[in-house]
Amino acid sequence: MKQENSGGQETSKEPPRRKGRLIALDAARGLAVIGMFLQHFALNERNASIVSGNTTLLFVLCGGISYSIMARGMKNRGSDIAAFRTRMLARAVFIDVVGYLLILLNTPFGVILPAYAGLFVVALVLVHRSTKVIFGTAAALFLACPPVMMMGMSLLKGAWFLGDIAGGPMSAVALAPAFAAGMAIGRLDLTKKRIALQIAGVGAAMLAAGKILAAYVLPDLRQSFEQWLVTVQGTAPAQPDPYAIWPYNTETPLWHMLLWDAPHSASTFQTLIGLGAACLVLGLVFLIPKNIPVVLTPFAAVGRVALTLYAAQFVVIWILGLSGIDPGLGGLPFGDLLVAAVTLAAGWLITRFAAGPLETLMRRFDKLFSSEIATARQV
Repeated sequence: MKQENSGGQETSKEPPRRKGRLIALDAARGLAVIGMFLQHFALNERNASIVSGNTTLLFVLCGGISYSIMARGMKNRGSDIAAFRTRMLARAVFIDVVGYLLILLNTPFGVILPAYAGLFVVALVLVHRSTKVIFGTAAALFLACPPVMMMGMSLLKGAWFLGDIAGGPMSAVALAPAFAAGMAIGRLDLTKKRIALQIAGVGAAMLAAGKILAAYVLPDLRQSFEQWLVTVQGTAPAQPDPYAIWPYNTETPLWHMLLWDAPHSASTFQTLIGLGAACLVLGLVFLIPKNIPVVLTPFAAVGRVALTLYAAQFVVIWILGLSGIDPGLGGLPFGDLLVAAVTLAAGWLITRFAAGPLETLMRRFDKLFSSEIATARQV
């Protein structure tokens, strides 16, 4: 049974877990990576409503789950909080550097790695809080983050580092609800079918609610809200003075985006739909019996080298751009199936070498700092 001390921290042991990686979690992350490849290389009318925006939230959700599992694993091995903090900060630096290198390639697609790295840092304040507190935080972030993100799009426009924290749909603030939800789910015993059913059920309910609201409520609500904004701001918002001091040189926040349901808008409704779809996929994947690993293994291979494959797609797009080749295969018959097959094959080939190149470098990087901390303490 779980108990909490006066600080809201859990003092009891977590439910026992099967040793080793959770293959279903790797498979869910692999599905997210495949969805990103489809979005970047083979987007069409058939798959757009499935992968656009939803795969990003599934990727971040899996990241939050892994974060909690890693924290518990280090705690069970006797590591103190300082060792975990050092490791996560090192990983955040590594992921951030990789992210900015990918941004320098100037591809037409957004890179979430700087925001993802920021979440690794901010999540340290939650890692030893109770499961109830983390679930509550995720709910609060779900309500608070969209308007904060809209404000950040205005006030932090052009500020690269601050923009990655709170300046748009690909910022840490926009992705924080999914990461916090993942941290809370990571506290549960995901090997139990009952837990998987509950996650899938909650996800299905969120997805259905978001779709129903988007179809029957949002159109009229959006029109009324935009008409009210016109009465307050006018039809043409005043253009900012580029020579004025901050924040008088910023644009008016695009508050009407709060009622959007378009992919990558990071509005409340898009987050509800995307996070619901992510939880549904996660729960269904964990319901697949472990005695038929052939179903999960190919996708898990992609998930185990997710960082390498995520970076690789931008390098491929950059090379194709230099060569003047259009990377889009969505218009070709079965182009999306071809991209999915190539991604699965790439994951399988890379895992033949035990680990992906970027995953190996990241582990060596964080262990370097961990060993430095341990040496300093001995001295």
